[in-house]
Amino acid sequence: MIDTMTTPKDKARHFLEHETAFRLGMLPTETSHPKTASLSQTIAQNVPDGLRMLLGVDEDVARATTRVTASPEFADLVDALVEAVSTGKRVFFTGCGATGRLAILIEAAWRTFWQELRRDWPQLQNAIPDFEETFVSLMAGGDYALIRSVEGFEDSTDLGRYQLARAGVTSGDVVVAVTEGGETSFVIGTAWQGLKAGAHVFFAYNNPTNVLHQYVKRSRQLIDEPRVTKIDLFTGPMAIAGSTRMQATTTELLVLGAAVELALVTVLANWLSPTQLKDLGVARRRPTDFPRLFSRLLAQLKSEENVETIAQLIQWEEETYRNQGLVTYMTDRYLIDVLTDTTERAPTFRLPPFRKCDDQASAQSWAFVKNPRFSTPDAWRHLLAREPRGIDWPPLAYQSLDVSPALRNDPPKLDNAEIRKFLVGHEDDPARHEADDSRVAMILVGDEIAQSGPLRKAFDQAFARHASSFSTTAAIAVGPAHPDRNVQTTFHIACDLPASPLGLWDRLAVKLALNLMSTATMARMGRVEGNYMSKVETTNKKLIDRGTRLVAHLACVDYNTACYALHEAMDEVAEQERKTKDAPSPVAVAVANLQNGRQRSQHNGDDNAENRRSFSNNSHLKAETGP
Repeated sequence: MIDTMTTPKDKARHFLEHETAFRLGMLPTETSHPKTASLSQTIAQNVPDGLRMLLGVDEDVARATTRVTASPEFADLVDALVEAVSTGKRVFFTGCGATGRLAILIEAAWRTFWQELRRDWPQLQNAIPDFEETFVSLMAGGDYALIRSVEGFEDSTDLGRYQLARAGVTSGDVVVAVTEGGETSFVIGTAWQGLKAGAHVFFAYNNPTNVLHQYVKRSRQLIDEPRVTKIDLFTGPMAIAGSTRMQATTTELLVLGAAVELALVTVLANWLSPTQLKDLGVARRRPTDFPRLFSRLLAQLKSEENVETIAQLIQWEEETYRNQGLVTYMTDRYLIDVLTDTTERAPTFRLPPFRKCDDQASAQSWAFVKNPRFSTPDAWRHLLAREPRGIDWPPLAYQSLDVSPALRNDPPKLDNAEIRKFLVGHEDDPARHEADDSRVAMILVGDEIAQSGPLRKAFDQAFARHASSFSTTAAIAVGPAHPDRNVQTTFHIACDLPASPLGLWDRLAVKLALNLMSTATMARMGRVEGNYMSKVETTNKKLIDRGTRLVAHLACVDYNTACYALHEAMDEVAEQERKTKDAPSPVAVAVANLQNGRQRSQHNGDDNAENRRSFSNNSHLKAETGP
């Protein structure tokens, strides 16, 4: 049993012999996109050229969405959502990592619509039932994982089954199980549990159906299940190999957001008159409108003016980190959208994750996000549009499930009290601004930019109270209006944002802009090699496989050699992390160890043919302390 594996060599051997189901190098989402193969080199020389590379890959999203929204499977999803809402059933969106955050975002957008309808249109309260509670999101690890992924959850089908069963799925409900790669065990578990309960199950994924069917057994079993409706969202490789937080999740947000919006408008039209719908600002769109509007948004982001603005923003943020400073974003309505990009930087580029308020030992995250208008408990309620759903299962629950020994023997604390230790509200955290060059930026999206009245006044005053502690202030505005705020620097990303009851176009615009900014900044900080995540985390089996393939690629060795080297490095880094706030990437350590071993072998006259392979120059992979 793996419980007895104590040495890195034992763990590597076990992975190679028993975890072949997690060797996913054949999946297109794990491969290099030809458009961005030289991204790190290009963006080091010319930021706008690097941004155009990244935006070029987003064109794949429009093509895929055109195909999907015209499919009978998409029409079935819209019909199923309408049926569930209209008959008092529930809709569960399930995911893990980036797709889990997407599920939470969709639920929050749905709930926000109904809450604002009650607040701003009280005359309609008797005209239509309140369907706010219809949508439920389910993320591996619960809402805690919105901030930090929970090790072991993604790899367990049993945990997916159990978490959805506890959420109360029943006959007639709809389950939309979303996984970027199409192979995540937790998400597949939720799909099987939905079927067991008699729900209508949709399985959405971003790799070709035939590839998943051929190579991944757990995916093939679900694909072959006739009761499951499959939605193939394949766009091609990601702009950064394996970084499905980018094009894969953008496609999911666009397609699934379109389905939810179409269903919502259909439900509203069954209860409200055309005049009432018009008064609400709700436009009736066709499925084909969504890829067209996305292409228009993308074209606007690619304008010379916007590319130059985003390049300046990248320079602003990069300068902060190189000066050992920190960035704090402050935002309101789209806090969940900004938080998603910010928290996903940690595993993607191996940055320090968000730190709890009672943790004074860990490194501060390079970037953080706050809503200055609310206390942390209220800020959490505001961004989720509900109370958090932490996990507070008894330890015996883990004992009865097929989970990792670590989860079984030491279940993590994932309850609401732990979630609220991440101070996303107005509480002051001196560590965020004690560095000489720590900066604060408000992020405004859509109507927030030109907003007037008490909401703007409350936000601006709250921002000003915090901003006085920082060395530099800025406003980042994504939308049509130019911001007029009392800050030192303004970045305006100009784009038209069509009206949407879910704020879909606002959310897509800010996601694309922040993905560009964070990816390009990290590439310039040496955390991307070509278009590979050279600092990737290794916290689950999928990521261990990805790290192994990256070591093999960078060090020019075979997969097995890379796997042993990576496990040795993981052990070395874990020991270092116990002694210091910041530790290097296991991938970087593995490559360096292999390179040093190669150099020693050459010095000793080693004739081994494998050791005579040439090694690429990976000096830039040395650990960076950052801020």
